[in-house]
Amino acid sequence: MRVKYINDVGMVDRIPEGVRERLTEVQQRYAFRVSDYYLSLIDWDDPADPLRRIVMPDEGELADWGSLDASNEAAHYVAPAVQHKYEQTVLLLVNEVCGAYCRYCFRKRLFMEGNDETSLDIGPGLAYIREHPEVTNVLFTGGDPLILGTARIAEILAELRSIPHVSIIRFGSKMPAFNPFRILDDDRLVEVLSRHSLPDKRIYLMAHFDHPREFTPEAVAAMDRVIRAGVICVNQCPVIGGVNDDPATLKALFRKGSHTGVPQYYLFQGRPTAGNLPYAVPIVRGFLAFDEARRGLSGLAKRTRFVMSHESGKIEIVAVDESRIYLRYHRARDPADRGRFMVCRRDDNAGWLDDLEPGGERGAGGFDDRALGPE
Repeated sequence: MRVKYINDVGMVDRIPEGVRERLTEVQQRYAFRVSDYYLSLIDWDDPADPLRRIVMPDEGELADWGSLDASNEAAHYVAPAVQHKYEQTVLLLVNEVCGAYCRYCFRKRLFMEGNDETSLDIGPGLAYIREHPEVTNVLFTGGDPLILGTARIAEILAELRSIPHVSIIRFGSKMPAFNPFRILDDDRLVEVLSRHSLPDKRIYLMAHFDHPREFTPEAVAAMDRVIRAGVICVNQCPVIGGVNDDPATLKALFRKGSHTGVPQYYLFQGRPTAGNLPYAVPIVRGFLAFDEARRGLSGLAKRTRFVMSHESGKIEIVAVDESRIYLRYHRARDPADRGRFMVCRRDDNAGWLDDLEPGGERGAGGFDDRALGPE
């Protein structure tokens, strides 16, 4: 099936004309793109349809709120389009295009004029990886790496497989949800993935399904092709206001993923990114929905962690009680923070680590205010 892409909200005729005119102002600040396939999944009779919220602009995006680089990714660039935050893992930002632009994206800045964080030339990244034997994981992101042509993907995979210390290659992609025919109609892509996903050095597809309705028969068939090619598949997504911020939806998402062979890896706390106020969910509300969603699921469906990708590291929200929030560094930029446990005062309005206040005793596994951000 040939999928068409639409880059102008004014061409989406299911939106009333007056509304389209107002949304054009949002599009002028934050890019718009969607596939006709994904538009066909939306219930246009429901103004609050969750799939509609994922891709259609919201006037609330124009609110003065947040930062374009909420996790200070700029601090982790070691070469053009190359981020190295954690010892074993390097990110290659290979392009600045996706199958559609999620309205809550934490990298909205990449799709704005003047962006120079991505690059089609990954030569500097490959050179950096070759020079750093501690790097065993390479993640393709951007943008969406499956937007690249299959021949280009084959070239990149061959280059990486020539580096002995690179074991895991990851693709971060929402194409199975936005355009599953990218996989269903490209036998060459499946063959390339199969050839480079080795018994002892696997390719992982970090899929991005936000809502159980995105697991259409076509999307499930696409994931099945990838799994049969020897690629390990997991899902990760943020908790998004009006999309999946209730226990029933999260439970259905986790269950559907595990049944499909795409179990949930991470559920992310949304970053306080400029333009994302309409989709923000407080930490406590997100955790309580997450915690309730996992009840009654099989162990395979409940292995996921609820985390926030803070500038200082990946922090797991472990528990919430009547007065405190309990957190632990799952990954840390500073080795001294690895595994560090923190206790914060419960604040039902807080949306990010920087909003929280200490709530534990020092010397008793309590909060260390270094976690609040850089000095």
